[in-house]
Amino acid sequence: MIKKIAVLTSGGDAPGMNACIRAVVRTAIYNKREVAGIMRGYDGLIHDEFIPMNVKSVSGIIHRGGTVLKTARSADFLTEAGMKKAKLNLEKHKIEGVVAIGGDGTFRGALEFSKICSIPFVGCPGTIDNDLVGTDFTIGYDTAINTVVDAVDKIRDTAESHDRLFFVEVMGRDAGLIALRSGIGSGAEAILISEAETDFEKLIQHLKESRKDKSSKIVIVSEQSGTGTVVALAEKVKKILPFYDIRFSVLGHIQRGGNPSCMDRVNSSRMGFSAVEALLAGEKGVMIGIINNKIAYTQFANAVKHLDEIHPDLQRMMRILAL
Repeated sequence: MIKKIAVLTSGGDAPGMNACIRAVVRTAIYNKREVAGIMRGYDGLIHDEFIPMNVKSVSGIIHRGGTVLKTARSADFLTEAGMKKAKLNLEKHKIEGVVAIGGDGTFRGALEFSKICSIPFVGCPGTIDNDLVGTDFTIGYDTAINTVVDAVDKIRDTAESHDRLFFVEVMGRDAGLIALRSGIGSGAEAILISEAETDFEKLIQHLKESRKDKSSKIVIVSEQSGTGTVVALAEKVKKILPFYDIRFSVLGHIQRGGNPSCMDRVNSSRMGFSAVEALLAGEKGVMIGIINNKIAYTQFANAVKHLDEIHPDLQRMMRILAL
């Protein structure tokens, strides 16, 4: 019988993490369990940064971006000495179950930790990249793509005023889902993603053949080595198509911030609620996801980044709608 649960956030922050924390804390308290928050993820687990949490601890946070528990990437947790310290601290605070909110690295860390510590971990997928197997949408993804679409809409205003071609770089070093969906949603001229090798000649040909009466052209670029930096790409296109007035914009970390969308608040709450129920039901080493609007469990070993080609139907649709 689990009597005390801890919750932490690890890796990159994502809008909706606070909603998930809130759901974990309140679900545990409803089930008459104690709850502790661990500050700064696995680093805080090693350095004994535990705080007691109650219903009031999570009041007024569902609408806030970031994470009230802070987050960090911990190199020490990858060492045997670091893991042993973490184990001792969990035992010291009488923790009998942990909800870890984070991405691929968070779950791989929990999987390694399970080799020396029997305390069960259940994960919630917190990453704006939406690149984990086992869920249709990760925490923060919906907010991130809406942030991108909003930014591109604003960029389009100035692009149309000056008849400019804009290259807009979005996050997604290993996965192009932010670029793909936000590109379709913003009516981009072209979308360059991590999963598909950039055919520069095709891009040039497409820009040459694009309708002349378009007052603006937006190309969405997923940050990754396959396309080079957006600056280098823009300069390369300018040399070949000098008649274009070319600009670029790197959206950067604004994609991580901001108030979570309603979808992210609801999905995060469902995941946090289900994570506690999973622990109380004896589950361990699983990530909570939502597939076809139903809660699903995926083993940590399988909840890894997917790097295969994605949504060929969406890519085809994008090319047709860009006419």
